[in-house]
Amino acid sequence: MVVIDTDVFLLEFAFHRDSRHEINARFLTAVRDRAPAITIYNLMEILGQLSFNLAPARLAQWPLWLQAAYGLTVLWPEPGEVGAFEFFRQEIHEAPLARMQERRMAFLDTLILNLAERVSEAETFVTWNARHFKDKSPLTVLTPAEYLG
Repeated sequence: MVVIDTDVFLLEFAFHRDSRHEINARFLTAVRDRAPAITIYNLMEILGQLSFNLAPARLAQWPLWLQAAYGLTVLWPEPGEVGAFEFFRQEIHEAPLARMQERRMAFLDTLILNLAERVSEAETFVTWNARHFKDKSPLTVLTPAEYLG
């Protein structure tokens, strides 16, 4: 499974004049039928950024123009057997802080990687900011251009 970072979709929707736009679009087409995924954290970051320019009704239709259009699975954290408070503390505080201390990463990046790494089917993480993630995850980290080879 390929897990796709926020920046790939923001480039697709908001930065049409970016020199990487063509490669980005080719990548999204190439993975469309391979069950790609995003984390709930990526989804909320994408929707938050696009909310500045989308009508509320259009934003609410994200399952159609984002999830269905790109064949995405949205990855959610699962609390397991612990209570809500303990789950929240571990998911939002303890695990990200430990990763920030060990790998010097931004908070949202830690949430995204921590969740992606817990999905056994996840093998590759694709982002235009590969330098922020390389050597910080057991997942293979590639840019869309590198993925296309």
